[in-house]
Amino acid sequence: MGLSGFIGVLLGFLAIFAGIATSGKLSDYWEWSSVLITIGGTICATMASYSFKQFIAIGKMIRIAWSKYEIDYKESIETLLNLSVIQRREGTLALEEAAYKLNDTFLKKGIMMVVDGSDSEMVKNTMETEMNAIEERHTRGQEVFLSMSSYSPAFGMVGTLIGLINMLRNLNNIDSLGLNMAVALITTFYGVIMANLVLTPLAKRLKERTELEMRHKAMILEGVLAIQAGLNPRVIEQKLKAFLSETEIAEMERENQATEEHRIPVREAAERSA
Repeated sequence: MGLSGFIGVLLGFLAIFAGIATSGKLSDYWEWSSVLITIGGTICATMASYSFKQFIAIGKMIRIAWSKYEIDYKESIETLLNLSVIQRREGTLALEEAAYKLNDTFLKKGIMMVVDGSDSEMVKNTMETEMNAIEERHTRGQEVFLSMSSYSPAFGMVGTLIGLINMLRNLNNIDSLGLNMAVALITTFYGVIMANLVLTPLAKRLKERTELEMRHKAMILEGVLAIQAGLNPRVIEQKLKAFLSETEIAEMERENQATEEHRIPVREAAERSA
């Protein structure tokens, strides 16, 4: 989720606690049986809905959703432009040596297919197939949390029904009616909080991360096809920048300008020393 996600969840819980504290005691909103029904029921329903392999991957998906995820588009564009320069100056086969130094495995696969002489349609289909497979895996992860977000309020309602049944069984004891009703509603309270403050945000974060990754890979695919076609690096740069927002383009241009301003004094100093 990164810092913003963590702060959002934290502030959400603080807002709820503050609201409770102004109108009652926090201890009145804690009930072990409600926790067991809501969380236990949600976990068991999730286990029943998905394979064991996918179920045990929930912890990994939570770490992924909470971790900070940033893509350096500037570096990716520069890498693709450097590869295009190598291809135009030294030929396609010269890309093989450069490909081995790449850290991005998706880009490396695409460049190696170009070096091996695959036609553009084959390169495009293969890379798009890999993108679709990655997106499908990520979507399954999102679906797990969306399912859990629907299970938790449902089991909260189950707890409420259990509480109401217990209350109706003890109608003779007027003093316990209010307490039993409060306990019954607490379970629904837990389920709603779990769904809307924890599980749904996790699914949304995973979706956002998937969209960012797919946009990045689509840009790489476009760059690989442009390199294979032997397009001018300036044309390739414009094609790649089409994947960026105006804000991202402006930020990239500011970074390039700052880098160039740093290089000029260094170049002048080198010329004077020579």
